[in-house]
Amino acid sequence: MNIFRQVVKREQPLEFQGNQYQLPFNGPNSLGLGKPLKSITHPLRPHIPVFMGAEGPKNIELATQIADGWFPIFVSPYRMNIFDESLKNKPDNFEIAAMVQVNVNDNLKDALFPTKMMLALYVGGMGAKDENFHKNLMERMGFDVQEVQDKYLAGDHMGAFDAVPDALADEISLSGPVDRIKERIVDWKKSQVTTLMISRTDDPNTDIGRIRQFAEMVL
Repeated sequence: MNIFRQVVKREQPLEFQGNQYQLPFNGPNSLGLGKPLKSITHPLRPHIPVFMGAEGPKNIELATQIADGWFPIFVSPYRMNIFDESLKNKPDNFEIAAMVQVNVNDNLKDALFPTKMMLALYVGGMGAKDENFHKNLMERMGFDVQEVQDKYLAGDHMGAFDAVPDALADEISLSGPVDRIKERIVDWKKSQVTTLMISRTDDPNTDIGRIRQFAEMVL
């Protein structure tokens, strides 16, 4: 991470002597002609924020030490306490940019279904059966998703979708009628999450009016 920041700042030619990598490289089997260089690209600013995607407690803690922000894959504004230990030493300006599905539908059950499908895939189809990091996270959040994994691995994908707890799908997404979504955004604002990176599943032909509506809800 420090190497990247040195490259962006362009304060001096880059030199780094690590255990695996050396810049410039003048070691065995080289011509011995390497010299420190500056990037020929001039960034628009001397500091480009670096965000780290992390899911396990130790990697989240590492993000607070070496990065400007953290990308959580699944996070609930009502259960941020499970990250307290990992985030206890985060800098004051540390960013948390959460990926959140937005499913607009007057029928809450129908609105939650796309998120339940996605969660079943991660619990059942991603990772090893005995060590699935996504499943581990959901269990740390307090949800029992063993049945989801069992049904998915057995080939009963629809049963796995149905087995995903509604509360889990609801808490990590913004689902339901527009007015309900607007109310729940308030809870996200009260959490440690600093940015919502939203994606829509209810309509592939997203119109600009709907995007403005979401922006106004957050602002």
